[in-house]
Amino acid sequence: MTSKTSLWLALALGVTLGGMNDASAAAQPVDHDDPYLWLEATHGARAMDWVKRQNAITEKAFASSAEFERARSEILQVLDSEARIPYVRRMGEYLYNFWQDKAHPRGLWRRTTLDEYRKADPKWETVLDVDALNKAEGKRWVWKGAQCLKPAYTRCLLSLSPDGGDAVVVREFDTATRSFVKNGFELPVAKTQVGWIDQDHIYVGTDFGPGSMTQSSYPRIAKEWTRGTPLSAAVTVYEGKPTDLSVSAYHDRTPGYERDFVQVAIDFFHSETFLRRDGKLVKLDLPSDASVDAHREWLLVTLRSPWTVGGVTYPNGALIATRFDDFMAGKRAFTVLFRPDAHTALSSYAWTRHHLILDELHDVQSRLEVLTPQAGEWRRAAMPGAPAMSTVEVVDTDPDHSDEYWLTVTGFLTPPSLERGVLGQGEAGTIKHQPAFFDASKFTVSQHFVASKDGTRVPYFEIAPKDMRLDGSHRTLLYGYGGFEVSLQPFYSGSIGRAWLERGGVYVIANIRGGGEYGPAWHQAALKANRPRAYQDFAAVAEDLVKRGVTSTKHLGAEGGSNGGLLMGNMLTEYPQLFGAIACEVPLLDMKRYIHLDAGASWIAEYGNPEDPKQWAFIKAFSPYQNLRKGAHYPPVLFYTTTSDDRVGPAQARKMAAKMEGMGIPDVWFYENLEGGHGAGADNRQSAHMHAMVYDFLWNELK
Repeated sequence: MTSKTSLWLALALGVTLGGMNDASAAAQPVDHDDPYLWLEATHGARAMDWVKRQNAITEKAFASSAEFERARSEILQVLDSEARIPYVRRMGEYLYNFWQDKAHPRGLWRRTTLDEYRKADPKWETVLDVDALNKAEGKRWVWKGAQCLKPAYTRCLLSLSPDGGDAVVVREFDTATRSFVKNGFELPVAKTQVGWIDQDHIYVGTDFGPGSMTQSSYPRIAKEWTRGTPLSAAVTVYEGKPTDLSVSAYHDRTPGYERDFVQVAIDFFHSETFLRRDGKLVKLDLPSDASVDAHREWLLVTLRSPWTVGGVTYPNGALIATRFDDFMAGKRAFTVLFRPDAHTALSSYAWTRHHLILDELHDVQSRLEVLTPQAGEWRRAAMPGAPAMSTVEVVDTDPDHSDEYWLTVTGFLTPPSLERGVLGQGEAGTIKHQPAFFDASKFTVSQHFVASKDGTRVPYFEIAPKDMRLDGSHRTLLYGYGGFEVSLQPFYSGSIGRAWLERGGVYVIANIRGGGEYGPAWHQAALKANRPRAYQDFAAVAEDLVKRGVTSTKHLGAEGGSNGGLLMGNMLTEYPQLFGAIACEVPLLDMKRYIHLDAGASWIAEYGNPEDPKQWAFIKAFSPYQNLRKGAHYPPVLFYTTTSDDRVGPAQARKMAAKMEGMGIPDVWFYENLEGGHGAGADNRQSAHMHAMVYDFLWNELK
């Protein structure tokens, strides 16, 4: 194992780290006074000097070996491969794709036709070359997407980030001339929300000046902006409270069903929706924790809690529908489109012109169902699902014009395929298929269940060598997230296959509470004061892997990012005895100050408010930064973040690493990429470097 202390001394950085305290000494809580607040200055000179020193140390330890270079090169080959599926989005007659590779690291926005796309080597028309734009403007733009005005799709609002963060510039672009519109709509860098009304009007929420953003750093005011007028002349449509998460307005251009809405996100799981009609706002009388979707004549409502209306109680996790005009007239008769059970939850849905496709999870495995609107119960038909241990997902439809749909089908050992079909015209056919990036014949996938501390049955997926001996000798990487109702489903990763599985490792995905694998109840079971249940679930999976003989503590690693980084922080501080090493990426860790850092205030509904003494009483139990203890043994840990992350921010990982080092804890590693935002990489080369470093660290420490 590489000694970090010796690296500090070898690099003569002027920092002396003591060895680990006598293990026999009683573990004592550290003082809660925070001497590392200076690391919260994202671009501060002192903080950035510290970052540069840390990066040099970590690079030397885990990014300078031949094994690292092999992993980095093989991961980059996957990310840059011409054999990847170019996923498309239909806009009118064209299929659009954003593509990054070795020759175009920042990417090409390009398009082709369906007939051309069917070919093995389609011809693409470049709409915007981001690398060429950067060269011409002397910038480092990172593509963040386009919103195009239908039905022509010639005028688009492009979002470009200067560093990969969430803050973007917005610039109007003409796809017919493939150029930016002179004197068109344009907004400076901010966390902006925009949407077309018509060619001369847009809805905009942005930084209009002091007080115009919420405490969560998102727009508080939605305005209507007319072409040719200054932004200061835009008309306010709705002004929210500073404590709201965000405010946005949007226009539905569906022919014959044009409507305008304002949505006020109160927090991550509660919102209010208003219909804007004749200059007035009419609030939709729906539960604040429900998700609302108006499509053509229908109003769909996805429930996060039981709702009694019209004399009927609908369960949480249900999808219900009624006619939009009937609802606005006061009628409350709903049809149940999806009803969950103990094993099944709704993952998502997608409209075509005449049908609704439901994507359901049954014990975290996909199945599809097609519903056709009609009076009373909608007609139902099953769609061919994915193979076992796989995921099938609707990636695009054309709801204004046709019943076309595009599906991607994938699994841990099955490279993704892209299928296209038209409902009512037979089954979908495969239109693209990605080749394998590693030899899957050596491995097998299995699903297991383990009882958590309170007896809850928790599933996990395991990808392991065939005929693996259960002798506890295998380096095993356990990945988790467990928050915000996000489900971890089977997926194919050439990077994991090459850098971990083919190296001899076992890869495991834990479907812990806090996620959405079993619907809203699975998520709500680990909210706020119940957050430790997610960590108990993850620990139970770790213990089961050891109990079954898959691995042993010294060979078991854990990895997670963002909310999963908070999970890793709690594995580090509350369950250090279970792991041989931990990779903690773009994490939340200081839960006492998280609401004051970047977009942290937006997550109060998930974690609670630490400034409320009653809530801090339970939050501090899962705040890793406060729960570090002198004299405790911690496994080696690598903290990874980015300077440009304006969602979670780099301060939390910086402070945690600095605090651990200040306590004399050995084998604490830190790396901070300058670009990439919360995604950690602005291009494929940066992403490959990061992933290879993490795998090299884990492989080295778990030997």
